[in-house]
Amino acid sequence: MRKNLIASLAIVLASSTAALADASDGKVKIGILNDQSGVYADFGGKSSVEAAKMAIEDYGGKVLGVPVEIVDADHQNKPDIASNIARQWYDTEQVDAIMELTTSSVALAVQAIGKEKKKIDIVTGAATTELTGKQCSPYGFHWAYDTHALAVGTGGALVKQGGDSWFFLTADYAFGYSLEQQTSDFVKASGGSVVGAVRHPLATTDFSSFLLQAQSSGAKVVGLANAGADTQNAIKQAAEFGITQGGQRLAALLFTLAEVHGLGLEAAQGLTLTEGFYWNRDEDSQKFGKRFFEHTGKMPNMVHAGTYSAVLQYLKAIEKAGTDETEAVAKALHEMPVDDVFGRGGTVGPNGRMFHDMYLLEVKKPGDSKEPWDYFNVLATIPGKDAYIDPSKSGCEFVK
Repeated sequence: MRKNLIASLAIVLASSTAALADASDGKVKIGILNDQSGVYADFGGKSSVEAAKMAIEDYGGKVLGVPVEIVDADHQNKPDIASNIARQWYDTEQVDAIMELTTSSVALAVQAIGKEKKKIDIVTGAATTELTGKQCSPYGFHWAYDTHALAVGTGGALVKQGGDSWFFLTADYAFGYSLEQQTSDFVKASGGSVVGAVRHPLATTDFSSFLLQAQSSGAKVVGLANAGADTQNAIKQAAEFGITQGGQRLAALLFTLAEVHGLGLEAAQGLTLTEGFYWNRDEDSQKFGKRFFEHTGKMPNMVHAGTYSAVLQYLKAIEKAGTDETEAVAKALHEMPVDDVFGRGGTVGPNGRMFHDMYLLEVKKPGDSKEPWDYFNVLATIPGKDAYIDPSKSGCEFVK
């Protein structure tokens, strides 16, 4: 019996040692880095942290026999702050991967650090296609949406409906430029025209001068190439200027369930937008939405659901690779299909772009909403192959 006991203990010890060797530092550590106090706090924020925790909980709290930990921080929409946090996490706090990364300038900066240090990042909160284009990384992945998908969805729908002349109010940083450019290209390719554009500072509270320029342009559509509270404030002030009453239409190019809730159906009704997830679309998304509500007191948008999916897929990739070593996990992420409540039938391209369906949505009138957070009519499903850029045309150096 004594010999058997010693043998059993040796086997357990050997198994534990093997698990520790395969998972560096005896744990897997994921960092959620995003805006938690500024213009995009509702867009992602602390709710994305909860989505990540839900994914870990659903996976059983461990991978390769070691615990999975979450750390989070507020980058305040500043690339220098985000870069400092990322370096500290990677260099001294044993963080294995960084995710969410709201704000394109932040995401590009952190992805560059990950490329340098051979660490994985999975972006769910930022939109620029540069992440999987000219500034791609062999360890970088773009998960929830991007500016091309938004342009295909909202831009394409409005041109087909007669909105063939556009004026843009654009956030003055990488995300805004990319969204304006790609929507402009799509509008022109569809037979429309762009009559002008104006750029505004991030987190401005006064859109009056920008809206007056849009109003005087005579464009049929005023495209809001911004996000979060910027979009909400622009819509509120557009109503005060009587822009829609005057016959112009507002196109919220990056607008999610969180912003509709903040704005209210009375102000947001009739807006057309594109999202990668809607909680009230089917039975599975409803179940996830209600669980998320129990954690956060709100229903998820595509950033929250995308973060859940990214964390879950990362843990699956570690399991498949048998290690949390970056090269092996990145290879698994590229090879594995994505099949969860967010990325059904999803695939990952050689440039790190995750291909999944997007949804063209219209905000309901207040009288048509049947329950709290029931805000959208689903107008169309945009297949992933149509929503995203072909990797061979993305400009990514790693695509052969």
